[in-house]
Amino acid sequence: MGILREVKEIVANSSEDEVRSLLFLLLSKIGIEAQTDEELAKDMKKIYSDFLDLKERQKRSEDDKSVKVVHIAFGASSAGSLKNIQDEEKVIFFSDQFSIGPIWKLHEETGLLQRYKWLMNHINVEEEYLFTYLASFKKTVSAIEAIAEHVRIFIWTGNNSDEQTALRYVLYLLRKKRNTIMLINTTVAYKTVVAKPEVEFVPSHTGEIVPEKLGAIYDRNKTNQPLSQKERARYEFEWGELSNQIENLRVWKDEQLFNVDDGYYDEYIIQTARKLHDEQKNKGFIKSARLIGEVIGHLDQRIGDEYFEYRLVHLVVKGVFEIEGVPRAMRFYSVKLRQGY
Repeated sequence: MGILREVKEIVANSSEDEVRSLLFLLLSKIGIEAQTDEELAKDMKKIYSDFLDLKERQKRSEDDKSVKVVHIAFGASSAGSLKNIQDEEKVIFFSDQFSIGPIWKLHEETGLLQRYKWLMNHINVEEEYLFTYLASFKKTVSAIEAIAEHVRIFIWTGNNSDEQTALRYVLYLLRKKRNTIMLINTTVAYKTVVAKPEVEFVPSHTGEIVPEKLGAIYDRNKTNQPLSQKERARYEFEWGELSNQIENLRVWKDEQLFNVDDGYYDEYIIQTARKLHDEQKNKGFIKSARLIGEVIGHLDQRIGDEYFEYRLVHLVVKGVFEIEGVPRAMRFYSVKLRQGY
């Protein structure tokens, strides 16, 4: 009875989105015909354990009323580095990738649900991530909207479609706030504060910068001029333009964001596969992780491997690639180009 009482209390204190996600995961597991009863029980216990962990983390997370500075970052890596350099300042972050997936009306419930469904149906991610996605996203939005007006806000972004899209979204969320908002562009700042002449490395994303160097960037830029009302209005307008588009992929070119179609990189994936086949004595299967790693390694954009796996599977279904193995994760299957490609 103790466990049942605990479960009832947890569910009663959970949001509708959390309960909906929990139910979806449970039903999806039950619907897998090939599973044994032992595997099903194991999966059920893991889902229950993950849910308890989520609620415990939420319970420990309480807003500090004395906060004077808030940092907004995009990605767990960026947030972790910022927390390491500024313990007394609050960090809010989205654990999402804004370069991929629909952002149509993302500032509304219908847009967020559409994005969630697209990720669920197209991107191979951990079940726990999907399970907590809606609740986590809404919690971050609420934390941003709850920032007191006396608090200074630093938004961290680099020159990539992920952070630049997220920047515009966040500034739209803050459109009615009178806070002082500072923008730190880590791509630009890295070149002036950290970069050495003998090293050509320039980070494509804030998450690639180690805490010490991020701290140096912060020290140099914390007294920058805040965004003007005109600049804020421009970013808000650009979000309005972006969020009216239906594409699922964005790229950063010539200091601008562009929505492009899903298959924008398909030919690049095919060309990369040809290159790898040319390195083989006999044209054979290539580990999907090897192919996708090669694709990402030579790309000047910040687009995760999950998106390229989605496109690779699409090309398999289309008949461009043959497949060996089961595409439940990159390590489980290999591909090779069919004759004629």
